[in-house]
Amino acid sequence: MSDEIKADQVLDCSGLSCPQPILKTKKAIKAMDSGQVLMVTSTDPGTNKDMTSFADKTGNKLLKIDEKEGSADFYLQAK
Repeated sequence: MSDEIKADQVLDCSGLSCPQPILKTKKAIKAMDSGQVLMVTSTDPGTNKDMTSFADKTGNKLLKIDEKEGSADFYLQAK
């Protein structure tokens, strides 16, 4: 089995700073069905900590953080 996670929806928050990536993530994941996966791309370094906290507080599962140079992809599974 592959480690690749298939995203049902992609949200590009590149260039946005805190709290925009989390606010947009919250809105997008709320509209998704349970079990669906949202991939969020962010260039704000603070999003890493924010996304982990968001997942803990909301019960949505943070499946993976794929860090690249200057950005990161966050894979969240809707609860």
